[in-house]
Amino acid sequence: MLIDLHTHTHPGSWDSYLHPDELVERSKQAGLDAIVLSEHDWAWDPEEVRKLAKRHNFTVIPAMEINTEDGHMLVYGMHKYVFGMHRAHELMGHVDEVDGVMVAAHPYRRHHPWAWDKEQEWEDAVVRSEENEGFRLIVAMEVLNGRGKQNENAMAARIADHMHFHGTAGTDSHATTDIGKCATYFERDVRDERQLIEELRAGRFWPLDLTGGTVSKDPRYQALPDDIHAVWRELDAGRAEYLARMAAKYAR
Repeated sequence: MLIDLHTHTHPGSWDSYLHPDELVERSKQAGLDAIVLSEHDWAWDPEEVRKLAKRHNFTVIPAMEINTEDGHMLVYGMHKYVFGMHRAHELMGHVDEVDGVMVAAHPYRRHHPWAWDKEQEWEDAVVRSEENEGFRLIVAMEVLNGRGKQNENAMAARIADHMHFHGTAGTDSHATTDIGKCATYFERDVRDERQLIEELRAGRFWPLDLTGGTVSKDPRYQALPDDIHAVWRELDAGRAEYLARMAAKYAR
């Protein structure tokens, strides 16, 4: 399945030019199998989402994009905004209560080189990203953002590689020209919120650039890996080793 995990519509997101029905229809035309509505600091009524999905015979899942002190977080499982969510650790408490998960959206916005043409600046930005407490609460990191530049998405991928996170893709659609640029592949069927959360938590997904290289130059994201299960196992092993190193570091 191909799912766009990051979209915005009007009026839920004040800066979006997309009507929900238009987003759904154009996403279907782009060959996607489902979309996630992730408005800025605002939650859809799940019943309205079900009506929207039924109108178009298309899977639509509600979520939120929360602006926190540690960056924007895509939150799956929450259906209301609670005061204090701008602090990532408080947000995580609410997410845990509903058995949800969080994914870091466009992480390059908080962590990028001061000079994009200097390799040392890239390395320094990756090191700085380790201090982001919000990254200790997520299950994955958005490495392809449809509105991000190639170098910005490359920075996100660099951070994810360093921390051995599974990567996601979302168009971050705000206009019709954003739709269908990238999506996240899921091996198993995802037809509702609980199934999405289960698959995100399990790491059974892969980010794909559907433009043929406009969103990212990284060849890993132009097609599915030949042995995706081996890649997933390697990521999980690397993540476990990274967490062990970080635990030892902060225990000193």
